Amino acid sequence: MPPVACPGIFIFPDLWQNTNMKRWLWFFLALAAGIGLGLLYGWVISPVDFVNLPPDTLRADYRADYILMVAEAYRSEKDLDLAARRLAIFGSEPPVEIAAQALQFGTSAGFSASEIADLEALVQALRTWQPSSGGMP
Repeated sequence: MPPVACPGIFIFPDLWQNTNMKRWLWFFLALAAGIGLGLLYGWVISPVDFVNLPPDTLRADYRADYILMVAEAYRSEKDLDLAARRLAIFGSEPPVEIAAQALQFGTSAGFSASEIADLEALVQALRTWQPSSGGMP
């Protein structure tokens, strides 16, 4: 029996003849190359380097962690002026408000009972705090 020719069975050679398909292929190749080169430039060649940012740009969780460290240092040092100076890096708000915001965040974020107790002790101490003769910077 002689072989039977089936034109149209091989679709792929006909696809490459279509100029519309070539345009789409070049579009997606250019898009992939652009994304790849953009990522290479942004992550490897010239990544963004954040330096000397003010502490008030910290996310709320990092800010609360810093204030918790101040509260833990206050628990061991018992130096309220130093604790207030450490909190002053967050701007012009009174230190008691800064600590109260961290306490509020800590209760909603699931800080441990000892961490909440440290923050509460700092807030209570700052409510009656009056700056010493050196004052805050």
